[in-house]
Amino acid sequence: MITTRSLTKRYGSVTAVRSVDIDVREGDRYGLLGPNGSGKTTLVRMLLGLVFATSGEIEVMGCRMPRHASRVLRDVGALVEGPAAYPNLSGRTNLKLLDAAGPRGDRRTRRRRIDNALEQVGLAGIDRRPVKAYSLGMRQRLGLAAALVRRPRLLILDEPGNGLDPHGIRDTRQLLLDLSQDGVTIFLSSHLLAEVEQQCTRVGILDRGRLVLQESLDTLRAPTGRVLVDSPDAGQVAALLNGEVEHRDGTRLVVRHPDAAALNAQLVRAGVRVSSIGPQIRTLEEVVLEVTGAGSDQVEGPAAGTGTGTGNGPPPGAEGDTAVPGARR
Repeated sequence: MITTRSLTKRYGSVTAVRSVDIDVREGDRYGLLGPNGSGKTTLVRMLLGLVFATSGEIEVMGCRMPRHASRVLRDVGALVEGPAAYPNLSGRTNLKLLDAAGPRGDRRTRRRRIDNALEQVGLAGIDRRPVKAYSLGMRQRLGLAAALVRRPRLLILDEPGNGLDPHGIRDTRQLLLDLSQDGVTIFLSSHLLAEVEQQCTRVGILDRGRLVLQESLDTLRAPTGRVLVDSPDAGQVAALLNGEVEHRDGTRLVVRHPDAAALNAQLVRAGVRVSSIGPQIRTLEEVVLEVTGAGSDQVEGPAAGTGTGTGNGPPPGAEGDTAVPGARR
């Protein structure tokens, strides 16, 4: 559904995205992660044709972007950098205008599609209230409704959880899971690691404009071949296993061993007390921290190694950030 090859975006001396190869397959729930300024939003905007790449190639649903943006965007729902709306108009009217202006605004089905989108995001009861009276979370829901109103095959979302309370985050998570079961491919960027871990099937991690990891979540969270042991007899465990203990912190030990049950039996036979034992499985947070740098907002320049801008847009005075006519946020 989405393929990039050596995708690069430079703003003057600052390289926001550096030679990125993304592969999003049909049916994926793909989470794009990375520290602030890693280039996530810049990459998303290039996928939608809102920003021209400096070099490299983009294919969305088999078509080159931005050359075929008008054709591709008919089947793409997007929410990028927060929802845009006319504040004095109602949410429903905003959706009507958006649908009518698009390339696939079928007037005969518009009312039903808008009703469905508002209901999906939890705005059905307040759809006639002016948007200026909406909370930040309600505006975010309206932006998601705008992405859904044309029943897309592909959803591209930039930080869809922004401004949502815990209930809103839970509702959005369930909505995306339901859409995925209905055949919608989902690509989202987020800094909410717990949400990505709960709802995505594959992840890509950006760091200073580079894609440093792309893998299925199941693979990343597979057992590491180590066992976590908590024992009040930690000293005895370390002496008994003689070299298999890789780390010890008080009563907790990391042991190089392929089978937690077999290790537990060995310790019990030796008379060692065991409070808890189990295979070590890395969290997504641990994976991200392992493959990314210190998390600064800087990205690398093409020559000096570090730059002074962020990956979320051009630095002040930068040129070349040209939107494609007809592309939507």
